[in-house]
Amino acid sequence: MLHRGLFIGRFQPFHLGHLATIKFALKSVEQLVIVVGSADKSHELRNPFTAGERIEMIKSSLDTDNEIEISRIFIIPVPDINVHALWASQINLLVPKYEIVFSNDPLTSILFRERGTRVVGARLYNRKLFSATEIRSRIVRDASWKRLVTTGTLRVINEIDGIKRIKAISARKEASHISP
Repeated sequence: MLHRGLFIGRFQPFHLGHLATIKFALKSVEQLVIVVGSADKSHELRNPFTAGERIEMIKSSLDTDNEIEISRIFIIPVPDINVHALWASQINLLVPKYEIVFSNDPLTSILFRERGTRVVGARLYNRKLFSATEIRSRIVRDASWKRLVTTGTLRVINEIDGIKRIKAISARKEASHISP
């Protein structure tokens, strides 16, 4: 078993697919660093939640899952730098040392492989449904979405009135496309 791995995501919001990847990763490493990417972004259609809110979603979800030993997890927010060639270096400055990255994102995989880091893709957990983009879209459309997230995520979204926030952001974006 490897000592430490890295799992990077925006978690906008944290959902059951993310949870499945964490469980997959923990089978291979003693500790897992969960990087909350785009930590500097919030209140946007693609990034509606703050880093703190996403950390609460993750922590609350992991705390209530009997299969996960929370002492094996680090959760670290990392802001964007918008220079892909430097991004992996920035991650390395902000997180403890690791031996492996768990990612299905093509760009993340390329950037870490170019640095000589082993990258493993987790089996995607019904990717069409368990996608943060799909969940945000369903929230805007008043379609069924609550069964796609953990109870911890649902609790945080309810506490911060996240449904109203996502709908307001979406309406503002739509209005800006219509206005001359």
